[in-house]
Amino acid sequence: MGEALARVLVVDDNEVIRQLIAVNLQLEGFEVHTAVDGQDCLEQVDEVRPDVITLDVMMPRLDGWVTVARLREREETSTVKVVLITARAQEDDLRRGQDIGVDAYVTKPFDPKELIGTVRGLAGAG
Repeated sequence: MGEALARVLVVDDNEVIRQLIAVNLQLEGFEVHTAVDGQDCLEQVDEVRPDVITLDVMMPRLDGWVTVARLREREETSTVKVVLITARAQEDDLRRGQDIGVDAYVTKPFDPKELIGTVRGLAGAG
């Protein structure tokens, strides 16, 4: 068998959405790990060493924005590809994301195929 597809860390406080994303990525052959919020993501990231992180914006403890900023601050995680999943991708959100280094956006409600395509594109570009 060829090389394994990328490792993805799926971060969402909503279990249904988290499982939906995880299952769809697993079906595509990705190695998937999950985290329940930004804090959990940061605690797991060194161990998991993901190629791509999908991050919900609205989460308790640490939201997606703060989580991306923290990932970018650390050398070990500064180049991890980040897909921000947001209910509102308005101009100022997109600009803010660009400033802190978000690689892609998927807007809720999302089509799992669109998300997988985005993740696959980023993983291949890594």
